[in-house]
Amino acid sequence: MTYLTLLAAATVPATVEWSPKVAIVMVICNVLAIAFGKLTIKMPSEKPALPAPSFFGGMGLPALLGTTSFGHLLGAGAILGLARLGAL
Repeated sequence: MTYLTLLAAATVPATVEWSPKVAIVMVICNVLAIAFGKLTIKMPSEKPALPAPSFFGGMGLPALLGTTSFGHLLGAGAILGLARLGAL
């Protein structure tokens, strides 16, 4: 039983404390994901619309939620990777 506890503790990656660098990486990843989604989503302006659709390039709520979800996945991977390399 103790072996399983030690094994579980050894496989958990070290997480990074929040800092402005971490925030900048997440913002950049979300902006890239929104730009990528704007170019590749077949119908990005589907309803329901956002309150200020011109602010997000005319995207609807479903496209915005999808692209920002993708951006957070990219951001989490980038933050963990940069932290592992010692860049954050």
